[in-house]
Order: sequence, then structure tokens, then C-alpha cells
Amino acid sequence: MRPRAYVEVNLGAIAANIKQIASKTDAQILAVVKADAYGHGLVPVAHAAVTAGASWLGVALLEEAITLRSKGITAPIIAWLTPPGDDFALALQEQIDLSISSLVLLQEVHSAGIKSGIKPRVHIEVDTGMRRGGFLAEWRELLGALETMKNDLQIVGLWSHFARSDEPESDFSELQLKTFAQYERDLSAIGIVPEITHLSNSAAALRLPTAHRSLVRVGIGMYGLSPDVEHMGTSSELGLQPAMKVFAKLVNVKFAEKGSAVGYGGTAILEDDTHLGIVAMGYADGLPRSATSEAGASTHEMRAPLVGRVSMDQCVIDCGESPTVSAGDYVEVIGGVFSIDDWARASGTINYEIVTRIAPRLPRIYID
Repeated sequence: MRPRAYVEVNLGAIAANIKQIASKTDAQILAVVKADAYGHGLVPVAHAAVTAGASWLGVALLEEAITLRSKGITAPIIAWLTPPGDDFALALQEQIDLSISSLVLLQEVHSAGIKSGIKPRVHIEVDTGMRRGGFLAEWRELLGALETMKNDLQIVGLWSHFARSDEPESDFSELQLKTFAQYERDLSAIGIVPEITHLSNSAAALRLPTAHRSLVRVGIGMYGLSPDVEHMGTSSELGLQPAMKVFAKLVNVKFAEKGSAVGYGGTAILEDDTHLGIVAMGYADGLPRSATSEAGASTHEMRAPLVGRVSMDQCVIDCGESPTVSAGDYVEVIGGVFSIDDWARASGTINYEIVTRIAPRLPRIYID
């Protein structure tokens, strides 16, 4: 039985995107595969990324890293969102690098290392201006703790995250780099020189070579999407290939008269006689309920815009006066005439959210 809706992931495009970004830097590439590889599929994408030349893999959650290890992936992995109470003993056994962003976390990881006899591999995260993750007010206290613990730890990295690297006109990234350099000097003063330093995300990897350091973390760019269409240009202008397409079946195609109200609340009124296609995909599958008629589906390369509100399991598209599709046919919901960026624009959000919200109940089908 063919699925009523599915996601097509082009692993060849992911490999090409990694190579495109790698051509712009001498730094190592860390492939960011958190959030189920931005909705593309954690394990297949991780394998493809490493094969394409990524030296590292990056995840947010420890369970994501454990899954990768359980699937035979041996490349270095860093997990950077591990709250106190996580299973750090297991992380050490699986040789997973851990990001340290608070004294409480440092103490727990250090304790896990002492108990297990395994020296933790850690990356110190510092706040250079984003005011999200990383050391800030605790920094001096951390330096004191590191002086006493440094022989029990392998301090692999020092890292931070850019807040506005997708804005070419902003000088904020340069200010963050200066702040980062001060953190480096502070560590050096107590005899700690990390093996690698990293700040760059996809935007910085593409447009800020002075920030590349020894490692760049490639997330949205790896999936062929622009970090910011308005400020940096489209995927094609950046030499990137979107890797995701989404298809769904039509449950029905039926004639509807001019003046008909469509969907919950009757928010759309048909201006002409037309045929409506009922698509077997809705917000439970990841389509934003807020999407407008600027989004829709492709029917044989023709635009079929959304009509009315997206429902939980279905949505309605305008197939026109003389439809070229019928019930049971597949339409290309995302990635064809209506791109991921089109759906983001139609929903008042960003392309990151469109791909990461596609539900697990849609099977992923991989092509290369």
C-alpha cells in the first residue's frame, strides 16, 4: 500500500551541500543533525554527512547522540543541550563529547568521570552576546573550578553561537568574536588551550570566513536552505540544493460553485466556479494551520493554492476550472512549485520551522 503522504529526502543533495560549504573554508565540518536532522531523518542523514566529508556530528540532546552510537556511527559527536540529571555515565561510555554551560553541569560531568574512570571530553560554552546558552556571570567561578578539575577533564573545545551572522550589515558578529577572544585569553592564563574553537553556524560559514576557526557547524545550509532569504539570498543563489520534498494523495476532487465558503469558519469564499482538491495532509502532519493561499501544492507543475484553513489531517487546494488530477493522485505539497521558503512566508515563520515540524507519521523515503 502506498502511503497517503510521505517525505522524499535527497541524500545526494545533502552531500553536495556539505561539499559546497566545505569549499569555502579550511575548517573541519560539523554536520548538525539535531531534531531528527531537521526533520530529514537522524541516522540516514548522519551516515550521508560523514560519507560526504563531515568530521563531526552535532546534536542537541544526549538521546540523539546515543541513538547514533547504537546505529554504528563512530564519528566524533557533541551533544550541547544536556541538562543536569542526564545519564552522563552512559555518555562517557559511548565517547560522546559534552557541552558545559553551567557550574552545576560541570560538577555532574566531573563526578561521572571520577566514578567511571573515564575522562570526560568537554566543550566549554560561553555567552558572547546571545544571552541564551553559555557561561556569563559564572565565568570567573568556572575558571577557579577548572583549575582544580582540569587534570580530570579533556577540554576539547571552547565554543559559542552567533546571534546575527545572517545579517551582513550588522557588526554584532565582530563584537561576539572580540568577546570570544577574551574568553580564550582567560583560559590560556590558567594553562588551558582547547584543541578546537567553534562559533560559526551556516550563515557564518557562508559569509564570514574570519569566524571559521577550526570548526564550522553546518545546520540549515546542509539541508539546502538559506539561513535568511531576505538578507543572504535564496538557496540557488547560495549554491545550495533543498533536500526535502513532501507528497500527499488527493482524497477527492470535486466541483464547487462561486460564492462557496470553504473550511472551518468559512474563511475563504470562492471567487469563481472551480474544482477543489482534498489533500490527505494537515497540521497533525506538520503543515502550519496559519498558512495562507501563498502556499499550496503542485499538480503537474501547476499551482494549486490553499483554500481556507488547514485542518488536522487534511487541507483544500484550488485545482482550477479544468483539473489535471483526480482522487488518488499524488500532489507535491512542499518542494515543488511551492518551496519550503514559500510555505514559511505564507505561515509567517522561517524555513527551519517548516522542515522540523513535519511529523514522524509521514514515512521518509531516501533517494541519492
